Amino acid sequence: MKVTVVGAGNVGATCANVLLAQEVADEIVLLDIKQGVSEGKAMDMMQTANMLNLRSTVVGVTNDYAATAGSSVVVITSGIPRKPGMTREELIGVNAGIVKSVVSSILEHSPEAIFVIISNPMDTMTYLALKASGVPKNRIIGMGGMLDSNRFRYYISQALGVHPAEVDGFVIGGHGDKTMIPLHRFATYNGRAISELLPAEKIDEIVKATMVGGATLTGLLGTSAWYAPGAAGAMVVKAIVRNERKLVPCSVYLEGEYGQEDICIGVPVVLGANGVEAIVEYDLNEEEKALFVASADATRGTNAALADALK
Repeated sequence: MKVTVVGAGNVGATCANVLLAQEVADEIVLLDIKQGVSEGKAMDMMQTANMLNLRSTVVGVTNDYAATAGSSVVVITSGIPRKPGMTREELIGVNAGIVKSVVSSILEHSPEAIFVIISNPMDTMTYLALKASGVPKNRIIGMGGMLDSNRFRYYISQALGVHPAEVDGFVIGGHGDKTMIPLHRFATYNGRAISELLPAEKIDEIVKATMVGGATLTGLLGTSAWYAPGAAGAMVVKAIVRNERKLVPCSVYLEGEYGQEDICIGVPVVLGANGVEAIVEYDLNEEEKALFVASADATRGTNAALADALK
């Protein structure tokens, strides 16, 4: 089993390292356009193999797509990172061209690959990858919901004074500061609804903190976060490679689900060997439905900037 990660920056390298540590694939190819970066990071990772008793292999290559041949899953992290004060939407002009080129190059060597998109703006890049490639919709998956949901769980855990592993909760909608929808009504701690444990004003604080979670880290770090995004991408890959049939919020193409058409946006899906095995429709209340419509409208607004890239 081979998995490729395109982009050896902080997010891509973290993703590859988690895939190695979890031994998700026999071979992990790390590809970058900058000479020596992926080779050096792969070498650094492999020097942990004996210490950690790892049997997977990481191989670094510079812009050599032939080395990715036969990849079952490909993670795309390529693109410029978000800087302080910069929105994900502002990245679209540069990153659209990069993602389109990467998908095309990968398909030359791995025509059956499943793609996991991390590049920002993630929902729009997922839509671009689908439309520009002609790949079936079950094989194009945006990672954002996995990351946003774990940020949501983190903030809930901080409010409750418990470990994040004991919390469950999902975020749907667009992967953006103003478009994501933390579904607090469904969030639980050890099976109990958080509404039974926290006052409404605290839950509102958690929702707001989740929605600006990425911007908060960008402000603190001076660049986009990488540990959680990289791990989120790796966990999506793991669910596919190991056919876990795991319920995970991801950005996928909708054809009537949640009342939406012709859009990639975050919804709960079952991930398995075929990529998206099923889309799960939650019974949203009227407020949640309205928020989802607004999120979809905003995402379509961003997608409109893809006109040139889709020619």
